[in-house]
Amino acid sequence: MRRVIFNQKGGVGKSSITVNLAAVSASQGLKTLVLDLDPQCNATQYLLGEVAEVAANKPELQPNIGQFFAQTLSLKGKEKPLAEYVHTTAFNNLHVIPSNPELGEIEHLLQSKHKIYKLAAALKELSRQYDNIFIDTPPAFNFYTLSALIASERCLIPFDCDEFSRRALYTLLENVGETKADHNADLEVEGVIVNQFQPRASLPLQLINELKEEGLPIMATYLPSSVIMKESHHKNLPLVFLAPQHKLTEQYVALFGELKDA
Repeated sequence: MRRVIFNQKGGVGKSSITVNLAAVSASQGLKTLVLDLDPQCNATQYLLGEVAEVAANKPELQPNIGQFFAQTLSLKGKEKPLAEYVHTTAFNNLHVIPSNPELGEIEHLLQSKHKIYKLAAALKELSRQYDNIFIDTPPAFNFYTLSALIASERCLIPFDCDEFSRRALYTLLENVGETKADHNADLEVEGVIVNQFQPRASLPLQLINELKEEGLPIMATYLPSSVIMKESHHKNLPLVFLAPQHKLTEQYVALFGELKDA
């Protein structure tokens, strides 16, 4: 199953959700791939640690997804399949295709060359080797996000419980609906993931209930905020490997259990 984690707003936990759901999948014996399309490379660094850190005096991690897209612009030589851009991680059954900060530099060229379906074709072929593929996206509705939506079967939308996020959510759903109508009839919104949930605050729960009444597909498992997530980032250890008995880890396991055909 190919899933994209999508939100145009930054700081909503896309990378954390992508990596931790993928880690749960891998921990359950499922061959799992993370594709990082965010030029910030957060998911890549989360899984690969120091080797993937971006610095001016350090060579980029290769091969990466930027090179995959760049080769589609070249008329020289035979294109390499997406499988050749996969890196192993320290965790069984879990692999990653790294991002690259230079993705933004070639975006306009990819758009002008109408390469919007390139990723979909490549991932469809690669998905034969994996039980689950999770795609992390940049905080914008751009070429790479649209490519990910076209290449996916399911869409998960992280949601912070505030009014600004609520307004943005409607736009997100419209974008997914338009992508489904114009490019990918198989795309479904699998669910809205409530992140940074504060159970003692009345407003978030009220907001969630209102969205449910509107018929929005709110996932039953809410993800609370916790300092363990910062520790997880710092140690480059997804929660299921860092603290399998922690409450937040259990919430991620429960959330993964809600996914269709996981």
